[in-house]
Amino acid sequence: MTTPGAPALHDEAAALARDAADPVPSLRDRFELPIGPDGAPAAYFVGHSLGALARSAREAVVVELDRWSRLAIEGHFQGAEPWFTYSDLFAAPLARLVGAQPAEVVAMNTLTINLHVLFGSFYRPTRERYKVLIEDGAFPSDRWAVMEQLRLHGVDPRDGLIVVRPRLGEDLLRTEDIEALIEANRDTLALVWLPGIQYVTGQVLDMERLTAAGHAAGAHVGWDLAHAAGNIPMRLHDWGADFAVWCTYKYLNGGPGSIGGAFVHERWGSDPSLVRLAGWWGNDPATRFNVAYDFVPTPGAAGWQASNPPILALAPLKASLALFDEVGIDRLRERSVRLTAALETELRASGLVDIVTPADPAARGAMLCLRLRTPGRGKEIEKALADRGVFLDHREPDTLRLAPMPLYNTFHDIWRLVRTLREVAA
Repeated sequence: MTTPGAPALHDEAAALARDAADPVPSLRDRFELPIGPDGAPAAYFVGHSLGALARSAREAVVVELDRWSRLAIEGHFQGAEPWFTYSDLFAAPLARLVGAQPAEVVAMNTLTINLHVLFGSFYRPTRERYKVLIEDGAFPSDRWAVMEQLRLHGVDPRDGLIVVRPRLGEDLLRTEDIEALIEANRDTLALVWLPGIQYVTGQVLDMERLTAAGHAAGAHVGWDLAHAAGNIPMRLHDWGADFAVWCTYKYLNGGPGSIGGAFVHERWGSDPSLVRLAGWWGNDPATRFNVAYDFVPTPGAAGWQASNPPILALAPLKASLALFDEVGIDRLRERSVRLTAALETELRASGLVDIVTPADPAARGAMLCLRLRTPGRGKEIEKALADRGVFLDHREPDTLRLAPMPLYNTFHDIWRLVRTLREVAA
């Protein structure tokens, strides 16, 4: 079924008219996109894997390079944005994106490292409670990290891992099935670890409801927000999640391998008894350089920092977050819903693919997962589209993933994508 309110883009003129009339204009001209074979900017639908470069990111990096050149070590303490407190600049804009208080959020490390760091605090197995619940389709890095955390604590993953799967013949997880599995293991469950948005299907999980279910069973609840941060509005503080981690190189356009983000709820942020993998940058700034003092964590999520942040990696993210604040995550979400609905309408009309992602806009983000009706052609079609300046990605054996990003994708991009898909599929 087609999402209501998504009129067909009958031709190029209709697509351009939709772009001109949209109440949240695209910021496409503020980004540098790959150039297609015809010399024009590509229709880039792979922001769910690596976001595009914000033009202002170049200047942001050059500013820090110039500071390094002029001030060297004194750059830590001189200027309007000294490096000593540079990471503090990210707390408020990241908090706005995930629905947190600024003190609950920190930019540090990378996603899987942050997973290990926060599991170090929140996975404290006992003889009675030692199991971790994950989903069967978890991103491999998450699964490997969780399995090693179990082994690190002397727990056999064959016993300690609880895996929730879609029902036979289905692609999507059901909230009631996850709740039932949590309840069935309530006496042995230590931690629930799930994605805010499933990375292949694009399904949004009910984070509020599942957090409550995990807590009712006596477990901690953590979230992988790799595909949710910058994609959908969230309210992590109000939902009561214990912790969450995410990357910034996808929807947040931080650049390849860019710094990760982490959330720790305020009820844990000032608990000095909580075990953590401590390091000097998480120490109280007043005594950070004095090695004679015992570790005194900075209150909030910043107390989990182990090392000083990479300034040159933070600068592009700072530029991108300014664009998110310029528009606002709620308005971007409204535009995202319209773009994704238009994409769904056009793809269904093409008859070339089946859409795995939920049809309900509330149950999906920007990304759509497609299954080709002619199996085995995923890699071929991905390459053929790229040769024509249209970028998406594929997963074996016959799945395509693509995301219309509200900051820089347009209705014209969607029209171009579907027209080109018809050509190459033929």
